[in-house]
Amino acid sequence: MFESISSKIEKALHTLKGKGSITDINIAETVKEVRKALLDADVSYPIAKEFTDKVKSEALGRNVIQSIEPGQLMVKIVHEKLTELMGSAAVDINTKGNPAIILIAGLQGSGKTTFSAKLAHYLKTKKNKSVMLVAGDVYRPAAISQLQTLGQQIQVPVYTEEGNTNPIDIATKAIRDARMKGTNVVIVDTAGRLAVDEEMMNEISGLKESLKPQETLFVVDSMTGQDAVNTAKAFNERLDFDGVVLTKLDGDTRGGAALTIRYSVQKPIKFVGIGEKMDALDVFHPDRMASRILGMGDVVSLVERAQEQYDEEEARKIQKKLIHNEYNFEDFLSQIGQVKKMGSMKDLIGMIPGMDKLTKNVEITDDAFKPIESMIGSMTPYERRNPSCLNGSRKQRIATGSGHTIQEVNRFVKQFEETRKMMKAVSSKGKPPRLPRRPR
Repeated sequence: MFESISSKIEKALHTLKGKGSITDINIAETVKEVRKALLDADVSYPIAKEFTDKVKSEALGRNVIQSIEPGQLMVKIVHEKLTELMGSAAVDINTKGNPAIILIAGLQGSGKTTFSAKLAHYLKTKKNKSVMLVAGDVYRPAAISQLQTLGQQIQVPVYTEEGNTNPIDIATKAIRDARMKGTNVVIVDTAGRLAVDEEMMNEISGLKESLKPQETLFVVDSMTGQDAVNTAKAFNERLDFDGVVLTKLDGDTRGGAALTIRYSVQKPIKFVGIGEKMDALDVFHPDRMASRILGMGDVVSLVERAQEQYDEEEARKIQKKLIHNEYNFEDFLSQIGQVKKMGSMKDLIGMIPGMDKLTKNVEITDDAFKPIESMIGSMTPYERRNPSCLNGSRKQRIATGSGHTIQEVNRFVKQFEETRKMMKAVSSKGKPPRLPRRPR
C-alpha cells in the first residue's frame, strides 16, 4: 500500500539528515522533493503546492523554538500535515434511526455491491446491529445474485423484488419490511452510474430525496487516482453525500485519492476496502494512514486486529498445555488460523514499523503458511498430538505426502520445538503466549 509515495517522501526527508539546522536553502530542496512525490502520487498541483507551503512555513517557524534534529522535525510536521489533509480524525457512521438507512452510490465497477455486504458484516459483527441489504441495482441482474450470494455468506437477509424495475419502490417496501421486523439498519445498494448520465444521476438524487437516508456513502476505486477525486466532486454536487469509501486500497501504490479526496470535497473518508474477504474493511484513521505513508507502520491497527481474533479461553488452554509440555501441532495450526484471520500478510507486515524496508524486494503473499499447513496436514492425528514421536521414517512419509524434502520437514520440526520452548518460557512467567512466527 502506497509503496511508491512512501519511498519517495522518505528519500526527500532524508536530505535533511545530519543537517545542523533547517534553513531556507535546505528546506527548499526537501519541500521540492516532497512536492514531486505528491505529484507522482497523482495529487493535483494546487493541493501539492499548498501542502508543501504549509510544511515549509511550519518547519521554519518551529526551527526557532525547537532543538529537535531537523530530519525528525520534518517527519513530525509532514505527519501532522498529512493527517490534517486526510481529515484529522476518524468519523463514525450514523446508525441512528428506525431503521437507519444507508444509501450506497458510485461509478460502475467501483465495488459498491461488495462494499455493501462488507458494511453489513461490519455493522453486524462490530456494532451488534441487525442488518438488511436491499438489491436496488435493477439494471444488472448479476448484481442482485451477487448480493444474494454475499448475504448468504455473512448471514444477512437480502430484500429483492423480481420483476420490479423501480429502485425507489423496492427500497421503500424494504424499509417498511425492516421496520416491521425490528431491523436496525437497511443498506441500499444501487446501480453504478456515470456523472455525465443525467437520467441516472436524477434517479440516485430521487432515491436520496425519497428515502431521506441517515448516510449516503460514495464508493470509489482508489486506484483511479485523480479521476476518483474528479468523480467525487461531480457526485457530491448532485448528492451532497456524507462520506467516501475507498475500495482496493491494498492495491494502490500511489495514494493520490486517499491523500486528496477529503480535501477536495470536504467530506470524510469513512471506510477503506483492503481485500476481497468480507472482513477486509477498515474504518479510515487519517493519523494511522499518515504513519503508514511515512513508513512508520500502524501498530494500533495491528493490535486491534490481534485483539479481535484473541480468544481468552483458548489462550488459557494453550498456556496450560505449554507449561505441561503438551503443546502440539494441532495447537500450532490453530494459532496460524488466528493469524490468517487478521488479514493479508502483506498488509500486516506494512503495519509493523520498518518492515516495509526490510521486505522491499521480498514477495509477500498469503501463501506464507501453506508449507507448514501441508506438512501438518500430512501427519496422522497421533503425530499431530505427539510431536516427540516423529522419527526418520515418519518424517520421510510426511515429506512425501506434503510434497516437501526431508530437509524442509526437519527444519520445520526444529523450529516448532524452538518456538515451543520460547512460548513455554514466556507462559511460565504468567504472560500470554505469542502467536507463531512464519518459518525462515
